[in-house]
Amino acid sequence: MDVRVSVCGWLLALAALLFSFCGVSAEEADAAGVSLVPQIHGALRARYEMDTRGAEQRFQLRNARFKVQGNLSSAIDYMVQADLCDRGKMKILDAWARIEFVKGLRLQAGQFMMPCGVDNFRNPSNYIFINRSPIGKEANNLRGVGAKLSWTRALAGGRSLTLEGGAFNPTSIADQEVWVRKLAYAGKGILGLGHGLSLTLGGETIIPDRVRINKFDACVGWTQGPWELSGEYLYKHYTGDRHPAVHAWTVWGNYVRPVRWGVFNRASLQGRWDGMTDHSGGAGDPSLSLSTTDSARNRITVGGTLTYAIARVRCDLRVNYEKYFYHRGVSPAGLDAADKVGAEVVVVF
Repeated sequence: MDVRVSVCGWLLALAALLFSFCGVSAEEADAAGVSLVPQIHGALRARYEMDTRGAEQRFQLRNARFKVQGNLSSAIDYMVQADLCDRGKMKILDAWARIEFVKGLRLQAGQFMMPCGVDNFRNPSNYIFINRSPIGKEANNLRGVGAKLSWTRALAGGRSLTLEGGAFNPTSIADQEVWVRKLAYAGKGILGLGHGLSLTLGGETIIPDRVRINKFDACVGWTQGPWELSGEYLYKHYTGDRHPAVHAWTVWGNYVRPVRWGVFNRASLQGRWDGMTDHSGGAGDPSLSLSTTDSARNRITVGGTLTYAIARVRCDLRVNYEKYFYHRGVSPAGLDAADKVGAEVVVVF
């Protein structure tokens, strides 16, 4: 009953927000120089998976994600994003407002992904594979409540530079009542080199419990014609040597071609190699060594996707096979990290 009331409350609040904005007159919108009507976007992912060794299987509504975003003026925008069914649970993910003081310089405040990394910034509307990499799931998937400054500038030769940096509560997004003396910080720089090539460097320092964790991330991406390639590396260090440093990586490629196969107008092939060393979430007694929450592993993923895309809407039919590799004597803690075949239907609107 509590979950139903919560969901209904959020839906009613969202409806009230939309109606209030839709009531803005065309004259007021023209005077502001921008449309004040909120935009609604979303992504639905229905999934089937089967363990290739024990033949255990399951269906999931992996995501029912909805996003409302809009503008109050040409210099002020906002976004609220929630997942109404993240494996059966509702989550409020992002809620922020952003102000542009001068061209290219913006202040963003609220709840959002801390600015470090690349793969962790992908969302269900632009996933390449059914399951996320260790960087995007275990090692660097962190939203925070705080504020950040971002600055973007176009450079000569078709290049560009974006710098971001912010301060956040060190506690989780579910614990915002605590007063603290030490904050968490994160920042990254994105250099567009032209010809589809980009370089991203980032760093983050957090305190998920009582042990400070420092991260460094680097990513190289290249997009040209039908090809998209990316390689990312994350180094995660626990102060006081409470746990061995973590190395995580993902290297993947995507090849896309237009087709005319029934309703589908695009087909693509994907391949990925990713993995990480023993990983700890960072919670525990700072006088003791931290326990390993995710065992070291490597994985190879191959797959294909058929897509129907028109304008800003899309439907993907995706199939993946995942093969895991563990150290001798180490077994997967569960079927989520075991060899499997998966298929999903994704609708993006």
